[in-house]
Amino acid sequence: MAKAQKNFVCSNCGAVTTKWSGRCDGCGEWNTIAEEKPLSQAGPASKTLGGLRGKEIPLSTLSTQEAPPPRTASGLGEFDRVLGGGLVEASAILVGGDPGIGKSTLLLQAAARFADSGLKVVYISGEEAPAQVRMRARRLGLSEASVKLGAETNLRDILTTLEKEEPDLVIIDSIQTMWADNVESAPGSVSQVRAAAHELTTFAKTRGVSVILVGHVTKEGQLAGPRVVEHMVDTVLYFEGERGHQFRLLRAVKNRFGPAHEIGVFEMTGDGLSEVTNPSALFLSERDEPAPGSVVFAGIEGTRPVLVEFQALVAPSPHSQARRTVVGWDGSRLAMILAVLESRCGIPFAGLDVYLNVAGGMKVSEPAADLAVAAALLSAREDAALPKDCVVFGELSLSGALRPVGQAENRLKEARKLGFSSAIAPAQTKAGLASGMELRQMRDLVGFVGDIFGAG
Repeated sequence: MAKAQKNFVCSNCGAVTTKWSGRCDGCGEWNTIAEEKPLSQAGPASKTLGGLRGKEIPLSTLSTQEAPPPRTASGLGEFDRVLGGGLVEASAILVGGDPGIGKSTLLLQAAARFADSGLKVVYISGEEAPAQVRMRARRLGLSEASVKLGAETNLRDILTTLEKEEPDLVIIDSIQTMWADNVESAPGSVSQVRAAAHELTTFAKTRGVSVILVGHVTKEGQLAGPRVVEHMVDTVLYFEGERGHQFRLLRAVKNRFGPAHEIGVFEMTGDGLSEVTNPSALFLSERDEPAPGSVVFAGIEGTRPVLVEFQALVAPSPHSQARRTVVGWDGSRLAMILAVLESRCGIPFAGLDVYLNVAGGMKVSEPAADLAVAAALLSAREDAALPKDCVVFGELSLSGALRPVGQAENRLKEARKLGFSSAIAPAQTKAGLASGMELRQMRDLVGFVGDIFGAG
């Protein structure tokens, strides 16, 4: 096995030689040459870094002050909110959603807005012909927007074009259609998606260009392709909505430049997507007179309070095994609440079908909705409606105790703004001076059942 070559470096001028000498031939200084140890000595010689050294990187302390990254606002308020206040230069953004949900419509509208604000925007379509994109632009009234359009899937050609154009923002629709000629696999495969995402993200960072990638989703609602793509980009957005509803939600599940789990709400109309500045009023607009099983929950999505309606239906089951159907909430958490109601409060749901729905196509994930779900289930089972002007929130533990939740004051502010005058919340909830509402505080689920429904 051949010996690894030794390197000797002059500490004065940095000259490199293969043998030691007392005097440096480069600068003439004496006793400045010393052997340089390789970067890596562990493992096979062909697999280690060896003796080739890189350049030193600048280091700073944690107290170093840096200006926040400059942002460009599109003027599409809900889109800017989810991004954290606007588009950050040299950022990579991944947008996912179901087919036909409106991703291309949203991004074409955003592209036109960014172009109007002074950015040079290039829209690359890998799924549609330019004529189809122009047809959508005419329908949205964006034909005069200064957006440059291209249709291509070859990554090498796309990067060559972007180098010449030097845009500020590039939209790739979609990443699953891109293919790199140095990867021997079909477009849309794991290797191709990973390679294309890596090249485009690297291009964004090195050239100072913002890149928005459109991604497909699987049947489970997750972004298709390797999860490593989500780690490559700075921001991951999901465009959600039910086909039967006109509401669309843009949700940030990862954002290096702003709050995660922030949502933007849009309404799908004949002229495209319009912003919804007050989503609580929109989600509750179709709520009629109080009915059994209907409860309004005061929730928090990202940094904004949102009021949504939980609807429950409890009916005798004609089958030997009762059904548990959930839309817009976690099914396993529903099973936990049913178990707590039966074990701690003595209220059985055996032999009863349970259906739970979040009105308006909204998806709720925070534990603060536990008490609202329990109230909806009890209201449906006992056929007793809660007051129309009442909101409910609180987290439920397995012992039956109710735990306070964060941002209670913001929840109550939003409820009061929409005309609600009372709230049911856990004990020790700090309402502050802004609520101005009748607050009924409950310590546990047994007390809640007894006080509200007269049983327990």
